[in-house]
Amino acid sequence: MQKTGFGALNWAVLIIYLVAMLGIGVYFTKRASKNTDSFFKAEGRIPAWAAGFSIWATTLSAITFMSTPEQAFLTDWGYAVGTMTIFLIIPILIHYYVPFFRKLKVTTAYEYLEERFGPVMRCLGSALFMLYHIGRVAIVIYLPILAITSVSNINPILIAILVGALCIIYAFLGGIEGVVWTDVIQGFLLLGGALLICLMAIIHVGGFGNVVHIAAAHHKIFSSADWNPHNLAMFLPIIFAGQFFNSMYQYTGSQDVVQRYQTTPSIKATAKSLWTNGWLALITIPTFFGMGTLLYCFYHTTGSLPKGFNTSAIVPYFVIKEIPAGLAGLIIAGIFAAAQSTIASSLNAISSCAITDFKQRFFNDKFKKVSDVTLARIIIIVAGCLSLSVAIYLLVSNAAQTWNLFLSVTGLFGVPVAGVFAAGIFTKSANRFSVVIGVLLSAAITYYLQTKGVATLVTPCVAFILSFLISWLVGLITPQFGHNIDGLTAKTINHEYKGSDK
Repeated sequence: MQKTGFGALNWAVLIIYLVAMLGIGVYFTKRASKNTDSFFKAEGRIPAWAAGFSIWATTLSAITFMSTPEQAFLTDWGYAVGTMTIFLIIPILIHYYVPFFRKLKVTTAYEYLEERFGPVMRCLGSALFMLYHIGRVAIVIYLPILAITSVSNINPILIAILVGALCIIYAFLGGIEGVVWTDVIQGFLLLGGALLICLMAIIHVGGFGNVVHIAAAHHKIFSSADWNPHNLAMFLPIIFAGQFFNSMYQYTGSQDVVQRYQTTPSIKATAKSLWTNGWLALITIPTFFGMGTLLYCFYHTTGSLPKGFNTSAIVPYFVIKEIPAGLAGLIIAGIFAAAQSTIASSLNAISSCAITDFKQRFFNDKFKKVSDVTLARIIIIVAGCLSLSVAIYLLVSNAAQTWNLFLSVTGLFGVPVAGVFAAGIFTKSANRFSVVIGVLLSAAITYYLQTKGVATLVTPCVAFILSFLISWLVGLITPQFGHNIDGLTAKTINHEYKGSDK
């Protein structure tokens, strides 16, 4: 397939955007340098709406920016029901999870796990998060660049260094406050870029009426296939349940999101931030699924795709081919904005885990000549450079399958950890022994199901439920591993927590 030139004007727009993001990191450098509370929690200064925007931008990666429209392009809006789970999750978070995180004044989510289940579970949850997100950052850099450079003559190594390295620098400089405010700008940019694609596609197709006619004729919104229980990959109840349990990990056990709960001034503000994120997620449905349907309508009637075209690049291909220079650069910047919001959040979260869950917890008498903020910045550089190096290696060697295997293995433990959080909050019997058994068995069974080709969204259902049940039931027969948990469960949520006897 012949590649298209990116153009000087598009390059200019992209570089201006990248430099502006760097400027925000520089602006917050002095404030972030005060202490770890400022670097990791912004001392609770973030407005609720900005924190909500940041959560949304963090969870919406560049992969989502391109894969969600591709899903709608190839099939329909069936997977949109998974997005709706956020409105079931938010009330649970506000009433049962956020109060514990705020009451314990945690920096990382895994501090709750130690209070409830001891240091082993805290270290396990934190270490698995860090390993997975080092790998995830590499993929978040690699996949959008691979898609964009497959349809344009942009040098992939150059763009990886520009996007990845500048992201490392502003995360290094501005701490979580710089990350949140860049997330806000990036969120507006990626949403604006998506809406611009939709508008241009509608114009190219000949108006919204033509879009509705084509989409209805080809069953591009919902179809009978979405209710076929013989195809679990498209079965709406499974999509809803699977995405619910995936999101439970993201919002309860994944540090990059949980970290935002402490950046606001109060529990009430945190609740507002979650609802802001929820309404933005709702906007995502017609925007990104609609984009895929609009691109289908365009290429079905007016445009044409090269023979053997890889649909994972459908969005950047349309942008570079059909949208005027300058605007195309702005939209490509939006795609990279989606990547950078995810990358910066992951890097700051990785450093918060390393400092809080390991350095401060076990080695606080070491490294006395170096401040924790300086160590946090060193960790951001090391983690970021490692991920960027892997991304560049993947770009030049085409070894993505090996790295995807690494992500699959480390990712196996995410949803089981969410099951452990739930067992800790909603049961009394789960204990430090039963939760380790629960996580390990759940991950092993999940891996077995993956090797058997079970539908992707069936596995998080199994992983969460098994982890929860095993943690609870094994706890019933091993009470000797329990300790004082008053103030740590839903039943005692309003009790003051005075510390365990562990």
